Amino acid sequence: MMLRHFTSESVTAGHPDKMADRISDSVLDAILERDPEARVACETMVTPRKVIVAGETSNRASLTRKDLLGVVRAAIADIGYTYDDVDFHAGKVAVEVLLGSQSADIAGGVSRALEARQGSEHELDQLGAGDQGMMFGYANRDTEELMPAPIQLAHRLAERLTEVREAGTLDYLRPDGKTQVTVAYDGPKPLRVERVLISSHHTADVEDRQMWEDLREHVLMGIGSRLIGSDTELLVNPSGRFVKGGPEADAGLTGRKIIVDTYGGYARHGGGAFSGKDPTKVDRSAAYFARYVAKNVVAAGLADECEIQVAYAIGQANPFSVYVDAFGTTEMDPAKLEKLVKSFFDFRPAAFLRKLDLRRPIYARTSALGHFGRPDFPWESTADADELKKAASRP
Repeated sequence: MMLRHFTSESVTAGHPDKMADRISDSVLDAILERDPEARVACETMVTPRKVIVAGETSNRASLTRKDLLGVVRAAIADIGYTYDDVDFHAGKVAVEVLLGSQSADIAGGVSRALEARQGSEHELDQLGAGDQGMMFGYANRDTEELMPAPIQLAHRLAERLTEVREAGTLDYLRPDGKTQVTVAYDGPKPLRVERVLISSHHTADVEDRQMWEDLREHVLMGIGSRLIGSDTELLVNPSGRFVKGGPEADAGLTGRKIIVDTYGGYARHGGGAFSGKDPTKVDRSAAYFARYVAKNVVAAGLADECEIQVAYAIGQANPFSVYVDAFGTTEMDPAKLEKLVKSFFDFRPAAFLRKLDLRRPIYARTSALGHFGRPDFPWESTADADELKKAASRP
């Protein structure tokens, strides 16, 4: 039997890049809570002794500098950086906020789409895409969540690593951590997890062997996956000790974990990061909607694997293009499937912002452990699967 192997990684919320994502999304949520129509593009940089928050926003939220400082410090504290023996501390680190105003040129094109300027009075033609570019959504049958197994398992291990730290089960762990999972496939079917790598920030008083045994028992075997067994190989901190971690070891930036955020490299990526961006920015929201569409196609039984590409021109409501690829796993004519998707789903930003109710402060929760494969997010719903299946059966 000739197997193929695929590897994906995840990182915890305490990783410096993920901290930057969390801060950016926390600022976004704070603004959206007061002004759901706000435009926000928030970037964050974390360093050992300073956090810098920059970007552009147009809003009616009336948040003061003090308010924003409180949002940043609360996000850092919630992640877990409240240790007295480290310099990067939620209550002590310096915070600089450099948020300016959104360009009037961009704002005008988004608020009044090209279609509206050309005479359309349809309400869904009024909001233009907040940027140009292409976005991808994907789903397959590897897991119950219709996600590729390597990234889904890497996320669950990272989640479990956080749980045992926060619960005090392994009280020597610190917030910074990474997981990596290699899955063996027989054709399209995931057979088993071959190897797992866990790198975790920790205190100086734990021995390497004890940490390996604890992580195997409480993290690796603790997620209860049928693909993980006694023969799964586990590596823990293979470079050696990991006592210095978080922003004290590495600077972090918003948007540097785009593959972790999506499908772990198993599907294509349009290149745009998500965190810190309000939902008019289609490199975030259209990627969410493309995942919704792909997941409903698979859930409806129309394909075992589906990838959606959608592209936009800035300031235009209707998509530049829509492409559907089922990778030979559909019994339908591929051209008919693509036509069905285009007619059934409305890819205009105003339409899917309304459908998924995206103008809400829900984004801080997305900033770690993946934006997809988590049932509490609206783009993970399969509410259209039954109707889509019925539509596919019509002549």
